[in-house]
Order: sequence, then structure tokens, then C-alpha cells
Amino acid sequence: MAHTFDDLVEMQKAADEAHGRVRELKDTYGRPTSQPWSPEQTEAYEKAWQAWWKLADEVQAAVTKHAGDEGKPSYDLETAVRAKARHPEPVPAEAGAA
Repeated sequence: MAHTFDDLVEMQKAADEAHGRVRELKDTYGRPTSQPWSPEQTEAYEKAWQAWWKLADEVQAAVTKHAGDEGKPSYDLETAVRAKARHPEPVPAEAGAA
């Protein structure tokens, strides 16, 4: 499936959100080496990690394909996608709005 630049940005946002969930769980549970996690915590973390990894893999493959289709370096496209996903331009305020 061909993806547009905006599709890639949305895919990156989803991967970033999933990674945020992994970090959140790790922050909540602490390090498993300092205090063992319960089976439920381990399962929740593993599911979150796998979901993030899947999304990250999908966006990487889509970026690589898109860059190849466009004849551009994938690194440049990946950098642009991540920048747009993580630092979107602010929406200008309407003139006269208070």
C-alpha cells in the first residue's frame, strides 16, 4: 500500500504514542530488577512493548518504501516524518479572535 507523507506522519504519531505507553508503564512499575513485577504487570508491559514494536516496524517499512518510490534517501524522509509528527506547526489563530 502506498502511503502519503501525511499517512507516514500519522503512523509515526501512533508509534510515538505506543512508545509513551511503554515508558509510562516502566515509570509506574519501576525496574523489574529492583522490585520484581507481578505476572499482570509483566503481561501489560509485554503487550505494550509488542504493540509499540509492531507500529515502529510498520512505519519504518513504509518510510523505506516511500523513500524508494520517490528516489530519496530514507534517512531524510524519516527525519522529516519524525519532525512533523513530534513538532507540528501551530495552527494560526483566526484574525480578530480573542
